[in-house]
Amino acid sequence: MITLRRSSERGHFNHGWLNTFHTFSFDQYYDPRFMNFRTLRVINEDFVAAGRGFPMHAHRDMEIITYILEGALQHEDSMGNGSIIRPGDVQRMSAGTGVRHSEKNPSSDEAVHLLQIWILPDTLDLEPGYEQKAFTEDERRGRLRLIASNDGRDGSVTVRQDVSLLASILGAGQSVNYAMNEVRYGWIQVARGTVTVNGQRAEQGDGAIAMGESSLEIVADQPSEILFFDLA
Repeated sequence: MITLRRSSERGHFNHGWLNTFHTFSFDQYYDPRFMNFRTLRVINEDFVAAGRGFPMHAHRDMEIITYILEGALQHEDSMGNGSIIRPGDVQRMSAGTGVRHSEKNPSSDEAVHLLQIWILPDTLDLEPGYEQKAFTEDERRGRLRLIASNDGRDGSVTVRQDVSLLASILGAGQSVNYAMNEVRYGWIQVARGTVTVNGQRAEQGDGAIAMGESSLEIVADQPSEILFFDLA
């Protein structure tokens, strides 16, 4: 069964410097129907204005993944890490027992467009950690490229949860297929473009939920980029 979480139904706040959409309940947005999906806790689509960002703040007991769609984001944290994250980069920060970090758009004239993803860890009070890897467009184009997993296989970043996160960039008419274990759950987030998932049309910002499916066919109706979560 494929069901849709429509982009237009997400929580939305425009703070001027930050235009943000919340797939799940977050901060000031509360929807008891969408607190999380399995261990997937947050998908925030953020547009951060030039020269602005999130000041230093704290997290704990969460696996946090940042995926950049356009622009760049400057990261600093209390573990001593500092980096610039660009399209194709996947950043994983394990908050564990506690970490502080800041995220800023270093550009003087361009906004940054990103997805911030939180996954509930399988164990609490873990040691905080950080990882960042780059995946080229060619690696993701026309295929589902594993970018995060619980064992770091195939060069993916490692998350402390039974989840596989895959990314794909598709041209109009291109398709990818995925063999699902019917006892697992899928979430397809349309980062941009429009796709059809087993006959269900999903547009930019939509989430497509797969339950009890043995296989998925994802067809791009126009140039598109998607993230796919395979969840226990």
